[in-house]
Amino acid sequence: MEPGRAAETERAGASSGGGISRPGSSGDSVEFSRALGSLADAMTTWKAGHAAKVDSLAARYRSGAYQADSHATSRAMITQALMGDE
Repeated sequence: MEPGRAAETERAGASSGGGISRPGSSGDSVEFSRALGSLADAMTTWKAGHAAKVDSLAARYRSGAYQADSHATSRAMITQALMGDE
């Protein structure tokens, strides 16, 4: 890189806000916001479904109706250990 080019790049980055997209400016900020909104909606839906499942299992456990499948549990634990936290 040429010595003068680094200074030009730094000045250009400073004058344009360092690559940070601001509302009303051109860029991908709208698409980024939509993606984050979709992710937030998916997480909210997942959390609600997960909480309902945990509540259902807790109620079955308290009533004595829950029978754990030790084979399935151990298989899932081993699979997760071998694959890592994905």
